[in-house]
Amino acid sequence: MSQPVQRAAAQSLISKYVNKETLKYMLTTHFWGPVSNFGIPIAAIYDLKKDPELISGPMTLALVVYSGIFMRYSMAVTPKNYLLFGCHFINESAQLGQAFRWLKFNYFGEKPAVKGTEKTA
Repeated sequence: MSQPVQRAAAQSLISKYVNKETLKYMLTTHFWGPVSNFGIPIAAIYDLKKDPELISGPMTLALVVYSGIFMRYSMAVTPKNYLLFGCHFINESAQLGQAFRWLKFNYFGEKPAVKGTEKTA
């Protein structure tokens, strides 16, 4: 590809995505709210590797409900906020993973024995 053709392609791509509407959108809470909110699902995904003993059942339940409500809200507003929906969809998935780990650890798995309570023969 020659240099003038590459330059024209780059300018076409830039003009398509970097325009007044895009810049105007990036200065709204419709954009920055979900972007700043992505810390929650990132932390939840990171926490999937941690010990299940550290998981708080009530907090996980609260985050599952919170993300479910905001997934619905993101589709109810005008215009639809797909970025917010994506953020809460990822968080919902990660929190449900945490909830299953918590349930398995606390109700369906074996908890490690507490020191001093082991039976001796």
